[in-house]
Amino acid sequence: MDDTKRTPAPKDRNAAPLGPSVRKPGSALTITDVAEFAGVSKKTVSRVLNREPMKATTRAKVEAAIETLGFVPNAQARALAFRKNFVIVLFIHDSTSPMAMTFQRGVLSAIGDSELALAVRPVNRESPELLSEIETFLARQKPMGAIFLPPLSERDDIGEMCQRLNVKYVRVGSAQLDMMSRSVWSNDRAAVMDAVRDIVALGHKRIGFVRGPKGFLSAREREAGFRQALAAAGVTPDETLFADGRYTFDSGLAAGETLLSLSQPPSVIFASNDSMAAGVVRAAHEKGLRLPHDLSIVGFDDGPVAVQLWPTLTTVHWPVIEMGVLAVHKLVPETLPVGEDPAALPSMVASSLIRRESLGESPDAPAR
Repeated sequence: MDDTKRTPAPKDRNAAPLGPSVRKPGSALTITDVAEFAGVSKKTVSRVLNREPMKATTRAKVEAAIETLGFVPNAQARALAFRKNFVIVLFIHDSTSPMAMTFQRGVLSAIGDSELALAVRPVNRESPELLSEIETFLARQKPMGAIFLPPLSERDDIGEMCQRLNVKYVRVGSAQLDMMSRSVWSNDRAAVMDAVRDIVALGHKRIGFVRGPKGFLSAREREAGFRQALAAAGVTPDETLFADGRYTFDSGLAAGETLLSLSQPPSVIFASNDSMAAGVVRAAHEKGLRLPHDLSIVGFDDGPVAVQLWPTLTTVHWPVIEMGVLAVHKLVPETLPVGEDPAALPSMVASSLIRRESLGESPDAPAR
């Protein structure tokens, strides 16, 4: 046996870095490989992965190297380096809420093919342990950030807790809830005012209203917009035309039955969300009313049910998908398209009325 110490062959400095077709089996590509292939530093590669500003030519060179090598960043290694998981946590109160499911579509759209992931965490807003449950989860999981949907987002103490834990967060609601950098909201009050203005213009004077749940900011904002629009039109609110609801089909059905059983029922009913509007539609059909000839109905959401009803539902479009996208961009500015300024991001996303078949002129309106 020859025990002579062998001298290793000198490394060819002009050889190309190992590409995916010539790398040793089982070896994993690293940002060092990408840096060598592109002829830049590891820090430059890291800046590209983090979508930090740089020269377009440098970015293009690194991105070309990443594509050529088939490099996929190691999320676990990056999580260790940043001491954060590449996870955005969405805290919700009701996992069956159409709003929550639609919002997730916006979040996933903003995440795209990045290394970020979405975790949905349902919690009970009525639990006395709510704050401690959220704090324990955030402390253990160390997410990139957290998004809170209403009604959870309406609690100021949740924002205060996130600040204490140094967790980035965004609160979503029907009005501004926090600093602009930490808040995304819709203009529910103004949107309802616009809708009622259109309703009054069609000759309606007896206008019914189905409230949302007590304690929900969205319910308060929508009712406030309704009352303000009536006042602006010189219409005195008739309290017998107001019915309670819980943002559910069953509560809308019950409210519809109550309002349509009045000796002088309304000629139009505005329901504070589409699920309740669907219940009102059911109540109207059961009474043999023709929509919109005998009764008009308007909702708020513009979810899938709006076009599944007969007749199709006139409703206020709630831009929930857009709000989800905006929340992610505020939480992780690196998800913005290259060149867009995070400081220029809006915070309010406007709602608007979508006219469909369920809204018509008042039966008592003078013939044109």
